[in-house]
Amino acid sequence: MQKVKLPHSVDPVKSAVKRSDYSGVFATKDMERLCGAVVSSDDWVTAEIQFEKDAQGLTVFHGYLETQVTLICQRCNGEFAHPLHVDFCYSPVQGQSQFELEQLPEAYDPVEVDDHGMIELLQLFEDELILSLPIVALHAEEACSVGQDDMQFGEIESEQEQPNPFAVLKELKRDQE
Repeated sequence: MQKVKLPHSVDPVKSAVKRSDYSGVFATKDMERLCGAVVSSDDWVTAEIQFEKDAQGLTVFHGYLETQVTLICQRCNGEFAHPLHVDFCYSPVQGQSQFELEQLPEAYDPVEVDDHGMIELLQLFEDELILSLPIVALHAEEACSVGQDDMQFGEIESEQEQPNPFAVLKELKRDQE
C-alpha cells in the first residue's frame, strides 16, 4: 500500500465546507522535537483526519495518530518499544475572547489559526505525540530486567529512641504538686 504524505498546513474552514477526509502519513524526521525526546521512532506517523461542520455550525476536525517509538526504561536503562495512539478533536479559533472560548463545547480543543486562516498540522500533531509520551518511561514489571528485590538500595536504620521534648514539662508539673 502506498503511503500518501499529508500536507503540513491546511485551511480548516475550506476543508470542513468540502467535508474533506485525509488519510496518510507524516514523516517523523520532520518532527525534530519528538525525535529529540525518544531514542528512535518509526519512519512514519499514520494519521486519519476528518473535517466537518457540527450541528452548531462550528468547524471541527477530528481523527487519530499512530506510530511507535523506542524509549529508555528509567528502571533498568534498557530500550523498549512503546506504541503511541492519539485521538484528537479540534475546533479552530482566531482572535476570540475568553468568553467565546468558554462557550466552545468541552469535546473540542481550541486551536489557533494564523493570519491566513491556516493551521500547521505537523506542529499540532507533533505536540499531541509529545504529550502522549509517558512521564516516566518504564517497562512492564514482568518484562523489566530489574526485579523487585533489585530495587532496594541500602538498608534503613531503625529510628533511635530520642527523649521526649515534653518530659521537662512533666517534671515541672510534678515539682509543683
